[in-house]
Amino acid sequence: MAIEPAVYAARLEVVYPEKIDRLTTFFRLIWIIPIAIVLGLISDAGQTVTNTVILNEAGEVIRTTRETVGGLASGLTAATALMIIFRHRYPRWWFDFSRELTRFGARVSAYAALLTDRYPSTVEEQSVHLEIDYPDVETDLNRYLPLVKWFLAIPHYIVLLILVPLAVLAVLFTWLAILFTGRYPRGLFDFVVGVGRWGLRVGAYGFPLLVTDQYPPFSLR
Repeated sequence: MAIEPAVYAARLEVVYPEKIDRLTTFFRLIWIIPIAIVLGLISDAGQTVTNTVILNEAGEVIRTTRETVGGLASGLTAATALMIIFRHRYPRWWFDFSRELTRFGARVSAYAALLTDRYPSTVEEQSVHLEIDYPDVETDLNRYLPLVKWFLAIPHYIVLLILVPLAVLAVLFTWLAILFTGRYPRGLFDFVVGVGRWGLRVGAYGFPLLVTDQYPPFSLR
């Protein structure tokens, strides 16, 4: 009897489009600007910028430093890590917000990567299907692992540093292919989605989601 592989806590599937509109593809970098701004405003809400002026004894300005602090997404990640470590809890509404923000970001990324013609919705799932399982903290999460997950995930970060630029090159090639053929080469489509799936699993294991202690597989599938 064949053994079914374990289902990972974060999953991504994108419906393959049979045809891609050439016009929307040609102007994609322009048309994505409004929704990208919306995503940026939500992700960076609460971010503050601090300017520090350093003076010498004579009161003359030596240098000025500019420091960006916080942001809603990063702040929620830090708060979640602290809650798991000190209280062994993961507030459900924090999870729901992180999941929906991740889904919205995935739709924007899919539109940017030419994986879909549909303009990203802030609510509807559309053709980008992203699922993240809510963890049973007491049984599924070790309360001390958030302290070292960033270190354990380093091999994945190294692989993604290679895969992400390759995915960008694949999208650039695909842009030309769509303009001539109106189709997204299936092999490139699977590769770009696979890179997104890989990154999602790493984010689910480590930061920003912290929803599972199962180590991510080294796989695009």
